[in-house]
Amino acid sequence: MTDTAALPAPQLPPLRRDSGFRNFWLSRAVSGLGSAVTAVALPVLVFQQSRSPLLVSLVAAAGTLPYLAFGLIAGAVADRVDRRTLMIVTDLLSALCLGSVPLAQALHALTVGHVVVVAFLSSSLSLFFDAGGYGFVPALVGKDRLPAANSALYGADTVVRIIGNGVAGVLIALLHPVGTLTLDALSFAGSALFLRAVVNSPARAAGSGPRPGLRESVREGVRFLAGHPTLRVMTVVGTLQSFSGGAIVGQLVVFADRVLGIHGTDGRIGLLYMAWSAGGIGGSLLLPRLRRRYDAFPLLLVVLPVGALLGLVVVLSTDWRLALVALAAWGSAYLVVLVNTMTYSQEVTPAELQGRVNTTRRMLSSGLGVPLGALVASAVTVSSGIRAGMATAVVSITLAAIVVWVVWAVRLRGARERAVEA
Repeated sequence: MTDTAALPAPQLPPLRRDSGFRNFWLSRAVSGLGSAVTAVALPVLVFQQSRSPLLVSLVAAAGTLPYLAFGLIAGAVADRVDRRTLMIVTDLLSALCLGSVPLAQALHALTVGHVVVVAFLSSSLSLFFDAGGYGFVPALVGKDRLPAANSALYGADTVVRIIGNGVAGVLIALLHPVGTLTLDALSFAGSALFLRAVVNSPARAAGSGPRPGLRESVREGVRFLAGHPTLRVMTVVGTLQSFSGGAIVGQLVVFADRVLGIHGTDGRIGLLYMAWSAGGIGGSLLLPRLRRRYDAFPLLLVVLPVGALLGLVVVLSTDWRLALVALAAWGSAYLVVLVNTMTYSQEVTPAELQGRVNTTRRMLSSGLGVPLGALVASAVTVSSGIRAGMATAVVSITLAAIVVWVVWAVRLRGARERAVEA
């Protein structure tokens, strides 16, 4: 008989030659480009309609609020249905949702309330799409290729976000904010077509035994996340890091004005935002190489202190050029931690729990960490100055690094004690 255990594992093709992943990547790139333009156009449209800073802030918050409102439910739904079908349906509903704005404009029936509702609904639909994607990607590419797959997806997202934000002003001037939403609606329709072209796509992972109710499904995901020691720590670290991201992005305009001497419509402010985002491209290229050398948790021992140091350089900078370079490097470290945590979570989570575990984790990081960081940093800025406000981001990452190092030290000590006893 042939010893099948001795046979070499089949060699998987590079991701760029995997048609299923390539179509999924294209769907994300097309949709992400449209959404990057809409991220600028929607606040502009609301302000033109209402002249209300409060409503503009509400539209901006719509990107994270759905994680708090529907994060647990979305994960449970994604683990109960065919994930590709869920993503196609949410893409088509997003196209209809955004397309309702130019339709209402053509009928002279567009209101501010309509635009605010569209902002919240489109973000909620994106949440359900993401919940399906958390389990879809590992099943599509296999866990061995997850670091490269996630890096390619996040890297593309960063690139199209930079491009989309950059051309948004031109498109708004040419097409009016309403016209740019039409382009985003078309991008969601295109994304659905690319997803439809993913052949041999993974279906929902079937669990053994009868399927629990929705409430029990949610509890299963929470129990797994809370009961996995490493993933639990990495979720805390991810929330602290997201806090720092909210603080940085929320106070960067004020920091540029009061410390770096970049005022009003000075184009250098755009360069600062671009540096932070562009750093993510470097991070996406670094992660696969780093994961080949380090496991997920030890990698944090190095990257988090580096991120804290780079953040300190930014806070202490008085020259915008030094701040620009440090922001780009900090953005790279930030994305390495983000994608590393995502990849590890997908690697250790059972297929039937992917949606629930990862939406819960994301709910705590993006849904809670980002807005809380922006709120705390702004409050500290008002009371103690902009450097103190920006420093909250550095403090948060430093706390994350301390948590990782303490847990690592405790585990090493426990391993030594068990070795001595043995």
